[in-house]
Amino acid sequence: MERQIEGQIFSKIYTLPQLKEQVGQWKNEGQRIVFTNGCFDLLHTGHITYLAKAAELGDKLIIGLNSDQSVQKLKGAGRPVNNEQTRSLVLAAMLFTDAIVVFDEDTPYNVITSLLPDVLVKGGDYTIDTIVGASEVQANGGEVKTISFVEGYSSTSIINRIRG
Repeated sequence: MERQIEGQIFSKIYTLPQLKEQVGQWKNEGQRIVFTNGCFDLLHTGHITYLAKAAELGDKLIIGLNSDQSVQKLKGAGRPVNNEQTRSLVLAAMLFTDAIVVFDEDTPYNVITSLLPDVLVKGGDYTIDTIVGASEVQANGGEVKTISFVEGYSSTSIINRIRG
């Protein structure tokens, strides 16, 4: 049983070429593909609520995960706390997650334009006109949505509390 569960989790972690092929299969089956992205360094209630709501917008949830190098550029020295392998594994273990793909760039533009999801989702701190890949997804017939954050939760605030 343990190996079966482990295999189910690891099988959700893709390279971009592998995921592009998988997304093609899902689309051929009529599945509605949802994409979101982030660093997801220390998972908390806000992340889980956001991802669960994103998953409800379609049949398959893909999470683009910033690589360690990308997180460090965006968040600064000392980040990420958890490496990309750990972050990928934790996200893949969630029931509502269907695929994880790690990207090195500052933004997931290349991932989004390669996959062209049916729904592109970001947090409520974004407006549709500031979401990377939004115009490409819309031009392909897809939708762009924002989901409100759960107030009071952030990885940075958790890290600052731990560091005291």
